[in-house]
Amino acid sequence: MPVFPRTKRWIALLGCLPLFSILFAACGENSPSILNTAGPVAASESGLFWIILWISVVIFILVEGILIFSIARYRERPGMPNPFQRHGNMTLELIWTVIPTLVLFVILFFTIRGLLQVAPENEPAPTAAQPRIEVTAIGHQWWWEFHYPNYNVTTADTLEVPVNATIHVNLFSNNVIHSFWVPALTGKTDLVPGHENKKWFVAEKEGTYLGICAEYCGTQHANMRFNVKVVSSDAFKSWMSTQQQAAVSPTDSLAQKGQELFKNQCASCHGIVGVNVKQYYDTQKECTDAPGGKANGTPECQLGPNLTHFGSRSLIAGGVLDNNADKCNPNNPNLLQECNLAKWLKDPQGVKPGNDMAIGELTNDQIQQLVAYLEGLK
Repeated sequence: MPVFPRTKRWIALLGCLPLFSILFAACGENSPSILNTAGPVAASESGLFWIILWISVVIFILVEGILIFSIARYRERPGMPNPFQRHGNMTLELIWTVIPTLVLFVILFFTIRGLLQVAPENEPAPTAAQPRIEVTAIGHQWWWEFHYPNYNVTTADTLEVPVNATIHVNLFSNNVIHSFWVPALTGKTDLVPGHENKKWFVAEKEGTYLGICAEYCGTQHANMRFNVKVVSSDAFKSWMSTQQQAAVSPTDSLAQKGQELFKNQCASCHGIVGVNVKQYYDTQKECTDAPGGKANGTPECQLGPNLTHFGSRSLIAGGVLDNNADKCNPNNPNLLQECNLAKWLKDPQGVKPGNDMAIGELTNDQIQQLVAYLEGLK
């Protein structure tokens, strides 16, 4: 007879609690899900998931049902003879070989169909009702840059697109491998240095969708996030018209001091159209190892994001912080405690260790000036 059977049972149950806590931790309210789809590409991938899941559920129930029935029906009883041995039965061997093979062929059929549905070659042709927007997604360490070549506009951390348009995405990296993934809109596709990858998706619902890097790319891989903001066609045109403009010169004295500070301490890594660069640049074309490619640190290939309309963005530092502009009034007595931009300028390595932000130590007055200037760049 076992010693302390109940105690051992409770110890085993308690030992499972950490495993359950890990499982439940993955069920966060804001976690992106491939099941909450907002476009045809994600819907196709989600549909494949459900097909494979239900096939697996049916097989599991069938196998476990037969197993439980056999245990109950044919369990050993006193006086029972040895059961009949069916080792080497050709009919049974064929049945449990052919049926799994057919099941795998069914799964293969739906998988290949799904791959073809979302392949770049099956990108919808542009129409008046469903235009085509071309975007280049550039993976940096550790933030995302988005360039719209047909509009000559570059932004960071947020990809803004019109609803029901086909978004053609060129994927580029000149550092390490990244992976572009927006679970609600499209699956994962890698950005491989020296290799051209592309994809497409359509967003059928307005809203903001979380995107992440799905390939380990270094220390801050988990903090390499971005948003896809889906807006109406008119709102997109208005936003794009604003983005195409050069930065407006500040009139406030505090912001003017911030602009001078930017020119002296930030312009080597960041660009602002109309201040230290003449235009937006296409990183994919300019910053390559091919002949004629520019080196990092040149105006065409600056280390940090372009900040021309920084004040209109919703994220800071690759999605680590929200751009809570309502807390960033330069006259806010708690600016350093409440304004995320101020926190980032005060201690970028404390906010996101290992990043390339090398601004040096700033005084509180300098932070106030930069906040006033950058948040005014709408």
